[in-house]
Amino acid sequence: MGDMTATSARRVLLAAPRGYCAGVDRAVIAVEKALEQYGAPIYVRKEIVHNKYVVRTLEKKGAIFVDETEEVPEGSIVIFSAHGVAPVVHEEAAERKLATIDAACPLVTKVHKEAVRFAKEDYDILLIGHEGHEEVIGTSGQAPDHITLVDGPDDVKNVDVRDESKVVWLSQTTLSVDETMETVDALKERFPQLISPPSDDICYATQNRQIAVKQVAAESDLVIVVGSKNSSNSVRLVEVAIGAGAKDGHLVDYASEIDEAWLEGVTTVGVTSGASVPDVLVEGVLEWLAERGFGDVEVVQPMQESLTFSLPKELRRDLRAEAAAAAASGGPEAAAVAAEAEGSQR
Repeated sequence: MGDMTATSARRVLLAAPRGYCAGVDRAVIAVEKALEQYGAPIYVRKEIVHNKYVVRTLEKKGAIFVDETEEVPEGSIVIFSAHGVAPVVHEEAAERKLATIDAACPLVTKVHKEAVRFAKEDYDILLIGHEGHEEVIGTSGQAPDHITLVDGPDDVKNVDVRDESKVVWLSQTTLSVDETMETVDALKERFPQLISPPSDDICYATQNRQIAVKQVAAESDLVIVVGSKNSSNSVRLVEVAIGAGAKDGHLVDYASEIDEAWLEGVTTVGVTSGASVPDVLVEGVLEWLAERGFGDVEVVQPMQESLTFSLPKELRRDLRAEAAAAAASGGPEAAAVAAEAEGSQR
């Protein structure tokens, strides 16, 4: 570390927006509210969002995470993750008499509805995404006979369609915008009549975080992205940062995972986080860097975010019912319950 520039030259460029998006915030709060409303245990199918810290924190509060619906005891409450599920999962839950709360991000649900609509119109749907990702599995399940997965531009040559005049592309919401458009361009070369979805399917938060990290990366020797390895949008942020000019980039869940050797010869560190990452983890990284002379933090914020989503309808219904009962009783807790129910609408 002796060859590093003077401490005064060391700085951190902190990207904004970063961290929780509206869909993740909604999903995490849904689990917390369900635990408050119904009591533990509350079962969650798959990770509610792809972040180790979030999952472990919810487990401590009484959430039980399972891989498949059949692992949930009959008659229990199960929450479906922010990544969305196929219709068959809802059918499995009904067979087991499970009370379900669907915490799928509304932007993922939008893609599901597009898939169903295009399938009804008998289109071949080319779904751009990564094989095995939970969101891709959920979207593919909306119209399995009509959807073909296209896993990047190199996969385009393997695509076959029934009618080149009735082909549409959809996308996993958490991909790199640049990667997606590269695949779309390759598809259009093969299928000139390919049509695009009615609106951009790359999530607004994914796009915003990539725009912000590009600005940070252009001036950074090193970019640290806080996020879990199974978080697609977090992995993409590292790739986007290096593509935008960062000399080095790494993905970490916690500050303790940072290798001090990464700081050799570094004067500017860029920091951001994936859309499923609580800011407490970013604060830990900033503290770690400050202890090593990188205490000068400059926020790089190319845009603001204000979008919020209301809680899943099943929770809103029960919170409203509780508020109505409390109001009828006129007890001292009535105002608090009513305020909580009102807040759930936002």
